[in-house]
Amino acid sequence: MAYVRVDTRTKMNNRILILTAKVVSLIFSPFYTPVVAFIALFMFSYLNQFPLRYKLVILLMVYFFTVLLPTLSIYIYRRLNGWSRHHLSRRVNRYIPYFLSITCYVGLLYLMIVLHMPHFTLAIIVGALTLQIICAVLNNWIKVSTHAAAAGGVVGALCAYSLWFNFNPLSWLCLCILLCGLVGTARLILRQHKLIDIGLGTLIGILCGFFCVLLV
Repeated sequence: MAYVRVDTRTKMNNRILILTAKVVSLIFSPFYTPVVAFIALFMFSYLNQFPLRYKLVILLMVYFFTVLLPTLSIYIYRRLNGWSRHHLSRRVNRYIPYFLSITCYVGLLYLMIVLHMPHFTLAIIVGALTLQIICAVLNNWIKVSTHAAAAGGVVGALCAYSLWFNFNPLSWLCLCILLCGLVGTARLILRQHKLIDIGLGTLIGILCGFFCVLLV
């Protein structure tokens, strides 16, 4: 009887762990990273002086091209093929979703250039776009974690913005590194990636986030 109780508790704990990992993966989806980055810029940079209506329009535009449009297009592609979400976890099935997402980001970048957005805002989209292109190319050999790459991109971009705006990022950096580890752990728990996929994705994200912000 005791063994049955222990086994039941173990199964319950595993279910809670898997559910938590799914929630973390959903909340920290790579698609939401640009939106969160723009919210941070509107709160902590001189962009907070812009009118509220302007900031909302920009956020809606970024949301449309980086979240809604890629998600909808990938969903339609998946439905046309009769695939479940698990089919997209296979490396060979990820090329078209990468292409659809990259196309959306290119469209947003072009629109932002036309609107003469500040360079350090363009860097967010350029970084996310570069990150996706690198992951798409490496997908020929390894299934790089885009979740880990996006989380790493936040760390790299934060370091670069601290140099740009001359502020101490230590507390925020610690939080971002903690969240980066949380996201990587969630992907491992869900068995979507191996440890090398997580590590490589994080490294790519940090490098893309840092150098794209500084060089764009």
